[in-house]
Amino acid sequence: MNLKKRIFFLIDEKGRKKSPWNRFFHLSIAGLIWLSVIAIILESFQPLRGKYQWFFTTFEIITVVVFSTEYLLRMWTADLKYTELTPWQARLRFVLSPMGVIDLLAILPFYLPFFFKFDLRFVRILRIIRLLRIFKLNRYTKALTLFTSVFFEKRNELGITLFVMFLMLLMSSTVMYYLESDVQPDQFPDIISTFWWSVATLTTVGYGDVFPVTGWGKLVSGMIAILGIGLVALPTGILSAGFIEKIEEKNAKKIAQKAEQKADNKPFKFCPYCGERLDENSA
Repeated sequence: MNLKKRIFFLIDEKGRKKSPWNRFFHLSIAGLIWLSVIAIILESFQPLRGKYQWFFTTFEIITVVVFSTEYLLRMWTADLKYTELTPWQARLRFVLSPMGVIDLLAILPFYLPFFFKFDLRFVRILRIIRLLRIFKLNRYTKALTLFTSVFFEKRNELGITLFVMFLMLLMSSTVMYYLESDVQPDQFPDIISTFWWSVATLTTVGYGDVFPVTGWGKLVSGMIAILGIGLVALPTGILSAGFIEKIEEKNAKKIAQKAEQKADNKPFKFCPYCGERLDENSA
């Protein structure tokens, strides 16, 4: 086996059950991702950042080197993963895949300041993108893989629900603007600004910073809050149903596999060659 195939079986998810080194690699990357996220959180504390800035910088360089190496190795071995494509097509497919994009965004903020001059505020925004590293765990944890699978399968139902929610937000904002703008021009200056009130009301959060004072406004607000209780719960119900379906599907597969194994271990009642009945005791 050449070096390229060895590296592919080491880093590829399908080889996890084949080699202890493969499992060690994935556990190490997953652990490094969690440590990187913890470091980002700890760096937000001013006393820690001032005292241990050298540590955070060194650790960031180490994680970027590791993640960059992993990204390049996955790109290099992509033709072994997508065997039906040419090497360059396979690499392009990996780069444009969801996990490939996440891998790139996880390391890109570190390299961009070396090539482009940014405002310091924009650099800080780029550093926030480092939190995308947590989505790299989708490769290494079954929970995130299951969630991604359910979300993808239920994307149509979720899309319809989100579209209905947007229509409700738009309609409620428009109605409330015409009911309250004359009385509270500073709180409801336009329909777009009224969206904040609609979101807080439809989700039944109710911050209380913006609220209607007219009778019709209070009536409409109450109706929207009641509708929001059921409407906002729809995506949760869709995802919950998807999780239950996936779990039942996995359980059914396990039962079928166990049944096949038991069937394979059962002795033959008839000879597979001549068809005569066999003595169970002798079998």
